[in-house]
Amino acid sequence: MRQYEPFKRLFRLIGALLLMGAEVGAYGYVWNGYFNKMIEFPFWRRGNWLMIALYAGLLLFFLLTYGGFRIGYLKKGNLLCSQILSIGLLNLITYIQISLLDKKFHDPRILLGMTVVQLLIALIWTFLFQQIYRILFPPRRMLLVCGDRPAFHLMEKIHSREDKYYLETAIHIGVGIKAILEEAKKYDALIIGDIPAKDRNALLKKCFEQDIRTYTVPKLSDILIRTSQELDIFDSPLLLSRNDGISDLQRFIKRAMDFICSSIGIVVLSPFFLLVALSIYLTDRGPVFYKQTRLTEGGKEFQICKFRTMIQNAEAKTGARLAAEHDDRILPVGHFLRRTRLDELPQLFNIWKGEMSIVGPRPERPELAAEIEKEIPEFCYRLKMKAGLTGYAQVYGKYNTTSYDKLKLDLTYIRNYSLLLDLKLILMTPKIMMLKESTEGVADNGKASDSRHPGV
Repeated sequence: MRQYEPFKRLFRLIGALLLMGAEVGAYGYVWNGYFNKMIEFPFWRRGNWLMIALYAGLLLFFLLTYGGFRIGYLKKGNLLCSQILSIGLLNLITYIQISLLDKKFHDPRILLGMTVVQLLIALIWTFLFQQIYRILFPPRRMLLVCGDRPAFHLMEKIHSREDKYYLETAIHIGVGIKAILEEAKKYDALIIGDIPAKDRNALLKKCFEQDIRTYTVPKLSDILIRTSQELDIFDSPLLLSRNDGISDLQRFIKRAMDFICSSIGIVVLSPFFLLVALSIYLTDRGPVFYKQTRLTEGGKEFQICKFRTMIQNAEAKTGARLAAEHDDRILPVGHFLRRTRLDELPQLFNIWKGEMSIVGPRPERPELAAEIEKEIPEFCYRLKMKAGLTGYAQVYGKYNTTSYDKLKLDLTYIRNYSLLLDLKLILMTPKIMMLKESTEGVADNGKASDSRHPGV
């Protein structure tokens, strides 16, 4: 049924090599045929190979960072977005590099032409290999094991990726593990949802014993455990959770990076700020910026600064609620700003003042946080780090991701914090701004909180 499964990694490797060969080959042709002949001091054989190798190394870095090789894992649009961003950023860096080498600016049309060719290659490669992947590796037929809690959120997410998974039916844990294992033989995999920990652990052991593929929705305790440090001091393995936050050195470096980057960002983006401010003011003659009380590290409150994207006094009648997908309170220019997340840029001033960080959990409103904590008391765990302009939940989640799932994503960041992780999330942010699915609104009822997803 899935006879090609053992060759999945080989298929992806061949695809990656073909993509790299075509994209680097296009650059090598342009470099040898044009730029190396135009610069004042041309390179010889080894120098040419060095320039091509440097281009290949940077392309590999960007494609790995943005997921440009993840055939079958990302949707076509997401995969193509990774290609566009990787090629665009790399060719911009390449143009600057060539200009610095020759100490003058060259006509960019050749490089633009090369970029167009490379994007066509990426487009053909994406659609071709995704189609071949779909034929060789059809969607897995899934059986969901659920408990008493509603599983609508989980089912909706699985159904959104019918190119990869096909959820055929669900079975309640109450029928017994033996019956579940018998039913599982008809499917490609089990997905274990929100069931009691005792039953889940027993089911996982039996699935391991019988070689049954499983997908498990983690609980908060799972995230805390899997991010612990393994100790082999004794013949009995130990997992160490220090739970003391980031070190003083990490805190100093993070703050220094925040201050430097926010200062540069404010200066560079000041013309854009002026343009957006005029667009908002000319729409309804109201204030340009919108300030709102938010929570940051330790539960401290501060006034977050954003471009105003809604009508004035938008919550006068409705009270505090999240923006819905088709919200009539949003200004015309606000739709663009919210879709691209450019309305968040004035938070650079909050970062400069030290109220926020570039990377961290999304700052929540006190009244919404209090309402969410009635259902999810652990939601306050997000306040162990300073709030961020971008972050793990902002990159890997969506605007309408449930509060419980946002908490799990934020905890994953807090427990795995490193400077390299911050840099990766900063690099990933432009891609998220390009993807519409990452800024989808909540349901049109605009409820401030949601049902608790899998239990802690």
